[in-house]
Amino acid sequence: MTTKVQPIDPQSGKPLKTKGARPISTQRTLASMLLAFESFVIFFATLVAFGLKVADPITVWSVGLSLAILMILTPAVLRNKAGYYWGWALQFATLLTGIWVPLMWLVGAIFVCLWIWAMLAGTTIDKARAAYLKLQSDVQDIADQVSGNN
Repeated sequence: MTTKVQPIDPQSGKPLKTKGARPISTQRTLASMLLAFESFVIFFATLVAFGLKVADPITVWSVGLSLAILMILTPAVLRNKAGYYWGWALQFATLLTGIWVPLMWLVGAIFVCLWIWAMLAGTTIDKARAAYLKLQSDVQDIADQVSGNN
């Protein structure tokens, strides 16, 4: 049995109108923000790799821009678990750019740590929000039963 959880206005105690709105996932929001920021870092790392002539310019630009563009596009596919697995793959691809620019080992490791934090914190917040909304719905049901608004 699935219960429909609807947010309650704390001032009036009445259910809020949500017209088919989906709950916003904190995990998806954090992951999207991280990927957007990371795409800029990858772009600037591409400029560094190009300036240092670490490889053929076509290789540098194709790898760097592809990775940056994929990071910009990835939030669109973060609706299911496969999108998050893709995000993990991008994190390790970022880490591997340290092959050409050694400082990217450190930068990539920092982004992997931030990705882990985004996944853990986002999941924790989403579960807490779901529990809160469920509790709020249960309290409203009890209040309706007590007041006879069944």
